[in-house]
Amino acid sequence: MQGISFFFLPCDLITETLSLMVTFNTFMSLHIAVEQPPTIITHTSGPIVALPFDNTITIRCEARGNPPPEYRWTKDGEDFVPPYVTTDHPGGTFELHNKGLQAFQGKYRCYASNELGTAMTEEIELRVPSMPKFPKEFNFPVVVKEGEPIVLECNPPEGMAPRQIYWMSSDLKHIEQDERVSMGIDGNLYFSNALQNDSRADYCCFAHFSKIRTIVQKTQMAVVVKSCRFTKNSLSQARPARRPSLLLPSGVQTEKVLLKGENLQLECIPQGYPTPTVKWMKMGDKLPLRTQLNNFGKLLFISSVDESDGGKYMCKGQNPAGEVVHYFDVIVEDPPKWETEPPQSQLTVIGTDVHIKCSVSGKPPPDITWRRNGDLFRDDLGSNNKQVFDDTLVFLNAGAQDSAVYQCEASNTHGSILANINVMVMNMAPRILTRDFQEYAVVRGKDVVMNCSVFSSPPPNISWVKDETLEIVKGERFSDFGGSLKIFSAEKSDSGKYLCVASNTEGNSSVAAILDVKDSTKIVHPPQDMRIISGTTAQLTCQAEVDKSLRDAFEVVWRKDGEEIPLSSEENPSDGMLQIMSVNLDDQGSYMCIARTILDEDNATALLTVLDVPDAPKNLEILELKSQRNVCLSWVPGSDHNSSVTEFIVEYEESQWEPGRWKELKKVAGNQATAEVALQGDLNYQFRVYAVNVVGPGPPSEPTERYKTPPAAPEKNPENIKIQGPLPHQLDISWEPLLPMEHNGPGLEYKVSYRKLGVEDVWKEHLVKRHSFVVRNTSTFIPFEIKIQSRNSHGWGPDPKVVTGYSGEDVPTAAPRDVAVEVINTTVLRVSWTPAPPATVRGHLGGYDVHWLRKRSWLEPNKILDDRKTLSFPGKRTLAIVPGLEPFSEYMLTVNVFNKKGNGPNSDPVTFNTPEGEQVPILTASNAQKDSVLLVWAPPRETNGILTGYLLQHHLGTYTHTHTHTHERAGLWGLEEGKPLPLPSPKPAPEPGCGPPLAQESRTPPTAGNLFTSANLFSCVISPFLRVSVFLSSLFSTSYFFSSPVPALLNISSYVSDTFAKISWIAETEQQDSELYVAYMNNREGNWLVSEAVNASRRFHVIDGLKPGTVYTVRLMAKRLVDNASIFEDVIQTRVKGAQRSNFLTHGWFIGTMCAVALLTLVALMACFVRRNQGGKYLHVCTADPDHPSLLVGCSDGEEKPLKGGSLLSLTGDEALGDSVSRDSMADYGNVGREFNEDGSFIGEYSGFTHRGSVSEPSGPQPVTA
Repeated sequence: MQGISFFFLPCDLITETLSLMVTFNTFMSLHIAVEQPPTIITHTSGPIVALPFDNTITIRCEARGNPPPEYRWTKDGEDFVPPYVTTDHPGGTFELHNKGLQAFQGKYRCYASNELGTAMTEEIELRVPSMPKFPKEFNFPVVVKEGEPIVLECNPPEGMAPRQIYWMSSDLKHIEQDERVSMGIDGNLYFSNALQNDSRADYCCFAHFSKIRTIVQKTQMAVVVKSCRFTKNSLSQARPARRPSLLLPSGVQTEKVLLKGENLQLECIPQGYPTPTVKWMKMGDKLPLRTQLNNFGKLLFISSVDESDGGKYMCKGQNPAGEVVHYFDVIVEDPPKWETEPPQSQLTVIGTDVHIKCSVSGKPPPDITWRRNGDLFRDDLGSNNKQVFDDTLVFLNAGAQDSAVYQCEASNTHGSILANINVMVMNMAPRILTRDFQEYAVVRGKDVVMNCSVFSSPPPNISWVKDETLEIVKGERFSDFGGSLKIFSAEKSDSGKYLCVASNTEGNSSVAAILDVKDSTKIVHPPQDMRIISGTTAQLTCQAEVDKSLRDAFEVVWRKDGEEIPLSSEENPSDGMLQIMSVNLDDQGSYMCIARTILDEDNATALLTVLDVPDAPKNLEILELKSQRNVCLSWVPGSDHNSSVTEFIVEYEESQWEPGRWKELKKVAGNQATAEVALQGDLNYQFRVYAVNVVGPGPPSEPTERYKTPPAAPEKNPENIKIQGPLPHQLDISWEPLLPMEHNGPGLEYKVSYRKLGVEDVWKEHLVKRHSFVVRNTSTFIPFEIKIQSRNSHGWGPDPKVVTGYSGEDVPTAAPRDVAVEVINTTVLRVSWTPAPPATVRGHLGGYDVHWLRKRSWLEPNKILDDRKTLSFPGKRTLAIVPGLEPFSEYMLTVNVFNKKGNGPNSDPVTFNTPEGEQVPILTASNAQKDSVLLVWAPPRETNGILTGYLLQHHLGTYTHTHTHTHERAGLWGLEEGKPLPLPSPKPAPEPGCGPPLAQESRTPPTAGNLFTSANLFSCVISPFLRVSVFLSSLFSTSYFFSSPVPALLNISSYVSDTFAKISWIAETEQQDSELYVAYMNNREGNWLVSEAVNASRRFHVIDGLKPGTVYTVRLMAKRLVDNASIFEDVIQTRVKGAQRSNFLTHGWFIGTMCAVALLTLVALMACFVRRNQGGKYLHVCTADPDHPSLLVGCSDGEEKPLKGGSLLSLTGDEALGDSVSRDSMADYGNVGREFNEDGSFIGEYSGFTHRGSVSEPSGPQPVTA
């Protein structure tokens, strides 16, 4: 046997001499280079039934072995050469063609042989059934007397099972069967007793073979039933009773043998008159629970019988005349079967004993036949070492010549089984069949088995060593596993090279194995439970960590409720995200993420809950309550689909007025399933209900049947009654009619009742069907009481409410009287009047119009002007403030009243003059020397009067110097070095008096080393009470403020929110104890509100309780009077709640622009002051004032240019606090609305105009009357 290698896996030892036996399966796993006896691996199991439409029949036989086996066949025990052997089928498989197939019917056996032996198959039976058909025959009529039994024989032909039998007439109608007439298992038709109506000539038996799709018919038979009654001159005699007997089966006892697992059918068909009944019982026991009684109790059926179903059964047929019984002996048998498993192939050492045991069972007990290489085995052919003991074959002191394939075949009357046993007797050194340097991979913590498959005889000793240490591998985590090495809970340190060493008495061999322990796959971000709305997209994430070397084999698999979700590579990205588009209820369930490699896997589960709209409610019913117009609806809620129902909506539809249109009737809570509703009369209703949850409304329920309500009187009267007077002597009454559903019945109309308020007691009434009514020939603007009541054919509605209205208006007939004007200042006027008598207004008072005409300016008295303007003041009032006048002008003013119909006549005109306005010069200080400074100012832009000169003041300590000048330039001498100087204030002096002073602070240059830092320039004081100032950035150091009658405040600002505003300021040290007042007015309502006194040191005041999105006027005042001089005035608008505002201050473009502007300004200022320090471009030519030698007057230069800066600013850089009203024309007020406060002052909203001033207190207003 040199050069022959076999694969060996050790088995449990039976005895020491049998220690080399191996299983048949072990032999079959040998490498192709190892010689091995033939083994049948597949063959056709019989029986084979050839169908008529089968073109070919294939009988398979395939074996393996080395050398490859050769095949031969036998048929019915004789050698058989297949007629067609094709290369399409491996091994010994052959085909039989349909033509002439009948000749090949029989039992076949396949043999596969090579040098080491012969294997064989069980018998394969081929059945070729013929086409079933009934024989041609002539059937004589069956003639019986009434009451006698009848048996119509079918005798169906044999054929391919399954076979079904039918009894029918010639027109293919089934013969009716019952307790009297029934068909037996054999196909015959049995009549327990014949009746007259059984007579017919077309009883036909049909046999249906479904597998071959064939139905055959027997020649029809005739039955003639003769009557037994007497009909001649006598009454019909009663039919005599007849004792039962059995038509089937015959005799007294029947033996029934069947195999375990088959179905048991026992049949008893009795005959007799009256028709007998059948009863069943099992002798000595109860009928099995699986027992069924079919065919009207005549057939006992038990499925899949076993040994416990065997025994004696009895059927009993009985009627009033007697009874008959029959006994069945039921015997349940078994075909042969292996008690444990078929005998296994064996490998043993020369000189040992071999035992082959063929343990089988069956009923009756099987007979065992032994074969060697397919030939019947005989133990008396001169071989003393082979013996047969019952089911065991024994080889004593086996040698190499005993190697062969042995067959054990067990058979009884019900079949046979066969096993091929390969026996090899030999000695051989170990041969390791596992590939050398086999690589193994395992993840950390898992078990791994490194194979070492050895074939040897006798069996080898196998040991494992690690190549690095050459020490035998041992320990709790290492175990011998049939020669292979099993490592439990592998660790990273287990990686490396291992050697498997196998040795026996014949020699030794070894192979290497490489183990790589990898990191385990672990899900680090498992999917989370989700609740998602139907129709949206669900995303389940599953991120895992995996060993780098396994990334190419890594994949993420998703399963839903245990079934894998098929995903393409595009749908299954490496990040493990599962995206479910348009989620629906079918997507709800448990989702498992499986992150796996070829070595291991990890999984995590998440529950996806789909929220959807509720299902439609079911079983909607109507229940009447106290009346037919008060009903209760009840329903059964549908599924809420994981989101609780928040409410149910009850809808209705009526067929009379708006058929097909569903409207909401009532809402009920989601935990209720009933709703009580009140209905209108004379309507044909239909109802439905739908549920609502957080996802949305669900589908509606099925509508109810129509529900008709009885008619009734109206339950309400018309609403929204409107009373108008489009004509002076007419009263128009209109109202909102009742909806058609509110009629409650036919014949709806309205009763209109009216009377003069406080004059008439009797109501005038009119019935109308329309929803309007006109009362004519009324007095102008007379109050009336009106009421409207509805009614229909079934009665009146409820008592109506009384409303009041007026008849038509007409234009006013009288003008206001006693019109007087009071000139407040150069631009503002207060107008007062006595209202026109109410009777002359002849309508709802709309308000008053004030008209004024500027006739001339006193600067140009000969020029006639025609500048007309009007302001309207709504509501009842006697006073108004008129702004926007021009100074030093002559005006004429009239007033008229108006209502909705138009304006009344104008009052008598009033003529008045406005005084001269203030004249503001522009002052600058320059060329400051050690003890002198040059002052330059410009004439006022508008003289507003006749300019006569300038008044100049300056302060030295507590002493004030005053000078009068007619020029625009002056110089100051004899100043102290380095001292700050409040510069003089030149005042233009028109004829009536001086204009407001203008102040600038300066200082003489300091000694060397000091820096100039700042200076303040003060501008115009427009009245003795209100100052407007300008601050200029410069290189002066100290600022001194010009004293004023009101507190001097710095950095006045406002912050506005939606419901409050904050006014902030900074007060100088000497003004810390001053008291301030904050006034504000809603520009639409016109009412001023003034705060309590606020100490100036507090620095802010908060106005709360404001309305969002509203325009307000805010004033900061030194006195509590609203008309008094104000320090600060602003128009603000509160924000709208929730409105998003974009803060441009944070935008990059704005910040960059502001930085550039600041840089350019700094450069310009530096250049400006450099030039000033050099003397500028002015040539100073000064003359001394004869009254004050210390002053220089009449200074000029060759290119005199006043300093620009006519806009007036405050000390803190705020806008002018001067009388801006006096400088505005009416166009500055924009779109002036007709809104006034209670005292008549004008509070119109200005479009695009910010008003920051107030009217000053007049020093001596002079009233002017007509």
